[in-house]
Formats: sequence, structure tokens, C-alpha cells
Amino acid sequence: MNIRILIFLALLCVTCLILYRFSFGQNISWNSFLLKTCACMQCIKKDPWFAERYDGQVPKLMSRRNSNLSTLTLDWWLKLQPYHKMKYRDVVQPLFLHFPDKEHYNDAGPDRCRTCAVVGNSDNLIGSHYGQLIDSHDFIIRMNQGPTKGYERDVGLKTTHRAMYPESAMDLDNSTHLVLLPFKVLDMEWLISIFTTKNITRTYTNVKRTIQANKDKVMIMSPEFMRYVYKNWSREHGRYPSTGFLTLVLALHICDQVNVFGFGARTDGRWYHYYDKAYRQSMNSTPHRGGAEYNFMLELEKRNKIKMYKGWQHETYQNVSH
Repeated sequence: MNIRILIFLALLCVTCLILYRFSFGQNISWNSFLLKTCACMQCIKKDPWFAERYDGQVPKLMSRRNSNLSTLTLDWWLKLQPYHKMKYRDVVQPLFLHFPDKEHYNDAGPDRCRTCAVVGNSDNLIGSHYGQLIDSHDFIIRMNQGPTKGYERDVGLKTTHRAMYPESAMDLDNSTHLVLLPFKVLDMEWLISIFTTKNITRTYTNVKRTIQANKDKVMIMSPEFMRYVYKNWSREHGRYPSTGFLTLVLALHICDQVNVFGFGARTDGRWYHYYDKAYRQSMNSTPHRGGAEYNFMLELEKRNKIKMYKGWQHETYQNVSH
């Protein structure tokens, strides 16, 4: 037999053996290996439970093309705010004169492996040593005013996306995406104002007149997506979802593997940030019903949709019933 054919057959046998060992060692069937929806070792599988809640067609981030809201969404969203001097359409029209008008993160497929770290602000991060692990992700999504300086060992250094609203705004570096979660019309007005007139200094409390941020990296969560999270995922607990829960579900839509850090309250239901010592109110006394959200996150982990990292002292941060 031709020596080249022998070499080819030998290489083919070795390749098959490696693939067999790989699939056996990882407990992955050949069918699941061939039908993987992403290039990660573990992808988010849309089983019936997940598919019942997941809607891949809902607009995640706003653009001019998807800025029209359904009547149901507009009615729900406007009820979240005590007042609104300007109409939604009057505010949304100038948005995309200032900020990127494009679709984001619709490139999912079998060749992509995008990993997300969703980093909350729970004090269970203290002493966790998660910093390097968090920074190893493709997207590192933080929220509100959670700092990294001085806490790098536990929370990491990098930030690719920062979810916020006017009352929780902070300065960002030039490489970080500002992801606005608009809970009211005034939030969109404020977003325009901080880059232009700088005339909005108060909502229901004092807010920053301007912040350091890259306006070419601004993203705006769609109120349509916010209501979808409230209906499909929060199951209408509370008045509206929290920043953390909205951000987590967004990650489920734009990433192939989602790891979650810095969520959870103490056994008495109280919690505080890793960066201060001031106790917060009970998770279940807020408009968000944080206990219900946390229980749902535990269910997502149980079903292998996310991986939750609860800190070295996680035994004091347990499930909060609702």
C-alpha cells in the first residue's frame, strides 16, 4: 500500500481517537457535539423550559429602526415614572443624531464563543480572589457605581460595559460602553443632556450634570426588552426588574456562556455593597423583589444556563425566599 495512504489512515485513526476521548471525557454526545450552537465548551442550550421564556426576536438595544414601542410596552413603561414632561417620541427622535444607530450583537452562530461576566455589587465578593477570572471574559459587564480601583484582586480591573441610569451614573474610560437602562423618559433626556447642553441636574434627586464617557460607545436598553424581562423572566414580581436582573438577561441574549459574580444577600435578607459598609434594605422590600430574582437565578444555574460564583464565604449568602 502507498506510504502516503498509510500515513493518512494513521492520522485519521488518531484524530478519531482524540475526538472520542474528548466527547467521552466531557460527557458530550456526538449529536450534541455536531449540533453545537456556539464554539464554547458549553453553550446556553435552549431547552423547553428556557425556550418558553426566551424570545430572540425582542429588541435588546435601541436603534432608530426598532424605536417604536408597542402600546402595551409604552403604557407599562410610562407608569413606572411619576411624570414625564416630554413625550416618548419627542425624546427618542434626537437620540440617534448623537449616538450609534446600529444593531448590536446579532452575530450568534456555531463559530462564536463569547463569554460574559456579569458582576454585581454584593459584599460576597470580598475575599473572593475572583479578579483574574472575571478579567478573563470577553465581556465584563458591571452595573451602577461598583468600583474596581482598590478591589482588583476580588472584582477585576477590566470593564467592557457599564449598565447605569442617571441616579447611579459614574465616569467611564474611553473603551467602556455606557449601557443606559431607561426607567423613565427623563433618563433619555439626561443622556442627551450630559453630552450637549448639560442642563439636567435633577430627576427625583440630584444627578450629575455630565460624566466622562465615550458617546460612540453608548447603548440604550429598549423598554421593549425591559417589559419582556418583567413578563417572561421576573414573572411580574415587583413593579419592574432590577438593574442586575435586566443585565443578566441581556447577557443571556448576547453571550454564549454567562458567569455571574457578586449577587446575593445575607440570610436575614439584608445586603450591602462590597465597597461600603452601609446596610441596605431587605431585598424583598424594594420595587424589584430581589429575593424572587435571586431564586430565579438559582434556577438558571440549576438548569446549567449560568454559573454563579458566590464568594469564599458563600455559606452566609443563602437563598432568600419570597
